[in-house]
Amino acid sequence: MLEGLCAFPLTPLSETGVDEAALTGLVARLAAAEVDSIGVLGSTGIYPYVDRAERRLVLEVAVAAASGTPVIAGIGALRTREVLTYAQDAQSAGAAGVLLAPVSYHRLSEEEVYGLCRDVASEVSVPVIVYDNPGTTGFTFTDELYGRITQLPNITGIKIPPPAADVVDRVTELRSVLPGSVSVGISGDWVAAEALLAGADCWYSVIGGVFPAAAQAIVDAAVAGHREHAEALSQDLEPIWVLFRRYGSLRVVAAIAEIFGWVQSPSLPLPLLGLPAQGRTELEAALLTAELAG
Repeated sequence: MLEGLCAFPLTPLSETGVDEAALTGLVARLAAAEVDSIGVLGSTGIYPYVDRAERRLVLEVAVAAASGTPVIAGIGALRTREVLTYAQDAQSAGAAGVLLAPVSYHRLSEEEVYGLCRDVASEVSVPVIVYDNPGTTGFTFTDELYGRITQLPNITGIKIPPPAADVVDRVTELRSVLPGSVSVGISGDWVAAEALLAGADCWYSVIGGVFPAAAQAIVDAAVAGHREHAEALSQDLEPIWVLFRRYGSLRVVAAIAEIFGWVQSPSLPLPLLGLPAQGRTELEAALLTAELAG
């Protein structure tokens, strides 16, 4: 489950609630593509914008539509009490693992994040993937903290952001401080091929949530050690990566899902507005350049 491709579908959400039919379709497409796992209620799954009842609905719909493909559920929240509640809901709904981000309004200290991970690890019976997303949470994990939390029971994976320096060096550094049993996963789609070639175990993929075949081809080439092919496939998607970096991946994949008719428009909750008109024009051109079809 913590190897290969973990595809993250959008949670189609309007002011009237979750679009169950659209979510079913998005998840079923990923299961049919035989991705290794499906991640719901992550950043692409807009977990901060859904309440407990909506989270449970997303989980139940996703697990049913996944047809046996492992589902990993985000459980991030401001308070430990809420995180533990979401973790239990995820397990009850049949999630195969949980994704834990240290969400905060007031910046958290290392001891506070360690305590959060400890409390979750002691309460769950499924694998916990710790999500390092400093651009959103404002918290950056140190290697020392990684080393401490991965000694806790059930902490079986980490999800790291694109490194500021060389991705190969970063993966190598992490391997030197983490137990061999801990999965290292990469987010930031544009560096995924390089990270996998450097020895990362899993790609937590945004583009995989809409174009799983394109993402799977990169994973297959990297795992097979075909460096030039993996890098070329990733380069083919550079027009999309440019828009991810410019507008944010959530807005781009929501627009993709709307363009191909997989979700109704608008598919994001207010105050999110999706891509501006110029961004839509750029996206349509990028889809043609990258030869991506629904």
